[in-house]
Amino acid sequence: MPHRTVTPEHRSRARQLRHNLTEPERRLWRQLRERKPWGFHFRKQVPLVPFVADFVLFASKLVIELDGETHSTPEQLAHDNRRTAWLSGNGFTVMRFSNHEIMSSLNDVAQTILNTVETLPKTQPDQSS
Repeated sequence: MPHRTVTPEHRSRARQLRHNLTEPERRLWRQLRERKPWGFHFRKQVPLVPFVADFVLFASKLVIELDGETHSTPEQLAHDNRRTAWLSGNGFTVMRFSNHEIMSSLNDVAQTILNTVETLPKTQPDQSS
């Protein structure tokens, strides 16, 4: 991935998003955080210039994005497609889930994520910070 400096504004935006998680983000974060003892260290609201990713597992270059109702507009879908293309072009696997999926089938979503993690090569040691 090309090195891009995270600006103070970008870092501030990510920090703001971390402190103001939506309910679906909060629920998924609890599930992902519980997997840390098994070697899965996810980070939330991570600046990946020019974007902020909802959840990232750097060891496997996996990005998980949650999409609310606003993601159904043509403009937002186009933005999401550009975002996914950029992330994929920089070596990340991107998984997208709707807020509805998180709220109605959290255990299934968590299992799908863990199944995917098990199939991905570990590209670097887990970051435990």
